[in-house]
Amino acid sequence: MKAYQRIDRKLLEHVAEVSRLDLSEEEIGRFTEQLKVILEAFREIDEVDTDGVEPSFHPLELKNVLREDEATPWDWEPLGNSRHREDRHFKGPRIT
Repeated sequence: MKAYQRIDRKLLEHVAEVSRLDLSEEEIGRFTEQLKVILEAFREIDEVDTDGVEPSFHPLELKNVLREDEATPWDWEPLGNSRHREDRHFKGPRIT
């Protein structure tokens, strides 16, 4: 069984200080209770017997669901509506 650090006001104040959080008295009391609940949930998870269970990195088989990348001809003239063009390039003003 894992040993967990006890959550108390002193620990929460220290964590808030190193995190540069300015917590009010009400927030310190509320967060202390919330962290105790979270820590208790982890204690319950640690009690589950996992001896002989293979590790699972993902519950479902991962596969690529994307379509094949096939090249198709591009029949679009992006400069077709511009009179400021020369061949397949935009034509800008001459810089002197």
